[in-house]
Amino acid sequence: MCNRYIPPEVAEIERFWSLPRAHQPDLWPREIFPRAPGPFIRRRRDAVGYERELVVGQWGLIPWFAKEPKLKFPTNNARSEELEAKASYKDPWKRGQRCIIPAATFDEPNWESGKNVWWRFRRADGAPWGLAGLWNTWTDKATGEVHESYTMLTVNADADPLMSRMHKPEPKLAADKQDKRSVIPLQPGDFDQWLEGTVEQTKVLMRLAPTEVYGAGPMEPLQQALK
Repeated sequence: MCNRYIPPEVAEIERFWSLPRAHQPDLWPREIFPRAPGPFIRRRRDAVGYERELVVGQWGLIPWFAKEPKLKFPTNNARSEELEAKASYKDPWKRGQRCIIPAATFDEPNWESGKNVWWRFRRADGAPWGLAGLWNTWTDKATGEVHESYTMLTVNADADPLMSRMHKPEPKLAADKQDKRSVIPLQPGDFDQWLEGTVEQTKVLMRLAPTEVYGAGPMEPLQQALK
């Protein structure tokens, strides 16, 4: 599961994803944690054809049945295998409310030394990540305030040579039963299919990225100390 990432600056997001220039400052913190505001890209809701739009919302999807926007349970990550059945995600998934979450880097914990050593993940080619997600819009019945929100999708990574090394292992479970998780890095050529494809067309994109895509390694000691 991913619980911390750094988004690109708004100008880079607009350039890389060919979005209209808004000339606005970043409306999110430098590092994004669950329940903080962050940027995501979706198919433009009011467009006649296919267009993309940049939206800022809470990292932690607010489902339709929520009583308040700050949930008492985590929804910043969603298991892709549960999207069609889990109450929090099945309606956005069925309606095709998929989004792309831009990230310059994301961080994962490595416990191979017996203690947590944070690793930072970049793309080896220097481009930003486009991570697969779902979005939802929730309206507060008491105030009428509209809240945008999103979740980051994950897949099983037990067999992946890199991502299986992340997160604290469960000693009572076999190596192939750990259910280690990974975010889903979309390739640039798949962005449109993810945003405008059918459910069946997008299921094939929910997969691990090749190891050579990653530029990953332990964070510097000073960075470790600040976390």
